[in-house]
Amino acid sequence: MRKIKLAIFDMAGTTVKDEREVEKCFYDAIVATNLNISSEKINRMMGWSKILVFETIWKEEIGTEHPSYREKVQESYLYFCKILEDHYKTNGAQPYEGILDVFEYCRTHDIKVALTTGFYRKVTDIILSKLGWDKGLDSDYTNFDKAGSHIINCSITSSDVTNGRPSPEMIHLAMQKCGLSEAKEVINLGDTPSDLQSAASAHVGCNVGSLYGSHNEKELGVFSHDKLITEPKEIIEIIQRINS
Repeated sequence: MRKIKLAIFDMAGTTVKDEREVEKCFYDAIVATNLNISSEKINRMMGWSKILVFETIWKEEIGTEHPSYREKVQESYLYFCKILEDHYKTNGAQPYEGILDVFEYCRTHDIKVALTTGFYRKVTDIILSKLGWDKGLDSDYTNFDKAGSHIINCSITSSDVTNGRPSPEMIHLAMQKCGLSEAKEVINLGDTPSDLQSAASAHVGCNVGSLYGSHNEKELGVFSHDKLITEPKEIIEIIQRINS
């Protein structure tokens, strides 16, 4: 097995605490725009590009050929965006316990850290700013200064690619920005089925699921993975075993 050179982490539910706030924002937008869908079905789509969620729901509701399809998608999506942005602006964001230790371990062992997310760029920037994780990031949302003037090396959102999860495109873009060509040198951690699916499609060296986020072992265990963990610091042990 090749040594890990890049650690890629999902945001909400993996590095950023999520007490079902994102799911609640989805549900509020769905109710407000006269859709009918269960919270269980919303949960199955967590991790996806947020616009794709509403495209999928409205496709099932009225079909893509309906003259109001695109208008309905935009109405629901924009409502969701407003309440999601307001939530993070008002309440801020908190990292999971131990995640900053994971970032520091990676930094001191010359392993680059990239964040990927189903969020779009605007709300991602709000979260990064609230956490202080935007420290030192340039206009391309990267920082590879070895002096340590950063928390993360790279931020990738669903807005930056054509296809969000479960497509592997965000992982591929993170690799490209971080100067890696070998997916086997990547470890990926996420809390949703789409995280595991995208990592499997990218053929990463180690595909890890987070059980402390939005999904439990029963929900994640049916998807291809190498390890499921119950706290962020376990990722350090996994990297140590691979790189020893």
